[in-house]
Amino acid sequence: MATHFKTAADIKRNTRQRLQYIEIMAFYTGVVTRSDVAKSFGISDPAATKDLKLYSELAPDNLSYRHQVFGFVPTDNFQAMFADLSPEVVLPMIASNLAVVAEPIEEQPIYSIAVETLPLPVRLPSKEVLAPIIQALKQGKQLRASYKSMSEREDIQDRLIEPHALVNTGLRWHVRAYCQQSYEFRDFVLSRFVESERLDLAAESSPIYDDDWTEAITLKLSPHPQLSESKRNSLLTDYDATDDVIELDIRRALVGYSLHRLSVDTSIDHSLNPNAYQLVLLNRDEIEPFAGWAFL
Repeated sequence: MATHFKTAADIKRNTRQRLQYIEIMAFYTGVVTRSDVAKSFGISDPAATKDLKLYSELAPDNLSYRHQVFGFVPTDNFQAMFADLSPEVVLPMIASNLAVVAEPIEEQPIYSIAVETLPLPVRLPSKEVLAPIIQALKQGKQLRASYKSMSEREDIQDRLIEPHALVNTGLRWHVRAYCQQSYEFRDFVLSRFVESERLDLAAESSPIYDDDWTEAITLKLSPHPQLSESKRNSLLTDYDATDDVIELDIRRALVGYSLHRLSVDTSIDHSLNPNAYQLVLLNRDEIEPFAGWAFL
């Protein structure tokens, strides 16, 4: 016998979280399976099947079973009932590898500790544009997109790309992808995608050929020489550094973003304000070839 609820609020919290996961997984990756639900929540396969059956009863027009992928795919009539699918909610979940959204009890901090986050401009595409990008990434497919470029002559360009990873710089999101127009792996800012369409064509590239993504390099940083001795020592303590050198191993593709995020003085003569740019780069010659745009 089918289970019936008067409203979505009648569903128990744990069950509701699994229904939210089903919606997010289906919408953003293009498929949700019994195995996905079972592994993400540490439940048995029969329990996961029960959740998927319940979801199908509550939202009968949202998912259809596809034998080829042994799972459920979203229909053209998909409408979220349980999850907030906005990119500003979903992307941090993906970044933190969270299956559910943290929900404060009665809108009060459950630890009674005040925490404030800096307000930043929302720099994300719509969920309809973001979903095909993530689907192409996860399924190894090609993506056709309209993209606003700041470095090209044309304002909006048609691109054919093959995404393989998302990048969160702390201020904005990028997708790392092979670009068939430029014949190279590049970073594309998510907020500059105007339209996107996941194609049924398999990606011809592979992240193993993206040398700047697979190869790491060491940033060697030091407190700005114009800082006082006490401030220099405090910085070294902050970063748990030894021998006056702060070392960070990082993908070569992410070097420029790290230099910006850490407010590193990249000028040759270390001429920037040391109170705003408290660190300097010691191995500039080694690093600059991988992030020339980040150097003064």
